[in-house]
Amino acid sequence: MGTRGQCSEDLGSRSVGARDVAAREAASDLLRALASPMRIAIVLALQEDARCVHELVGSLGVSQPLVSQHLRVLKDAGVVRGERNGREIMYSLIDDHLAHIVTDALTHATEPRPTTQPTSPDAPAANTAAANTAATNTGAPSTTHSDEAAR
Repeated sequence: MGTRGQCSEDLGSRSVGARDVAAREAASDLLRALASPMRIAIVLALQEDARCVHELVGSLGVSQPLVSQHLRVLKDAGVVRGERNGREIMYSLIDDHLAHIVTDALTHATEPRPTTQPTSPDAPAANTAAANTAATNTGAPSTTHSDEAAR
C-alpha cells in the first residue's frame, strides 16, 4: 500500500468489470429518473397503494398532463408499472426498494449537518450545531461564519 497522496496500485483494474459498469449505468439511469421533486412525490404517493392518474393529480395538486409526463418517465425507467382496471390505469411501484431509495434520500437530505469542518486534524470544530447549542446554554457567545471572518 502507498502512503497518503501516493497511488501504488491500480485499484480500478482489480474490481471493475463489464458487469459492474452495466450495473452502475443502470443505477445511474434509475437515479436520473428519480431526480425530480415531482417524481419523488409520485413515488411517495405510490409507496402505500396503487393509484390512478386522477388520484395523483388530486393529491399532488398539479395538472393531469404533468402527472402523466412524470409517470411515463418513471415507467420507462422501470420504477412504476401501470395495470388497466376498467377505464383507468392503476400505477404502482415495481418493488419496495424504490420507495426505500427515495425515503432514505429524503432522510439524508433533512439530517442536520455541521456548518464547518476543522481546519486541521488537531483543531476542534468550533462552529457545529452542538457547539452553538452549548454556547447558548452556557451564556457564551456562539461563533458563526461572519464572526470568524471578522476576527
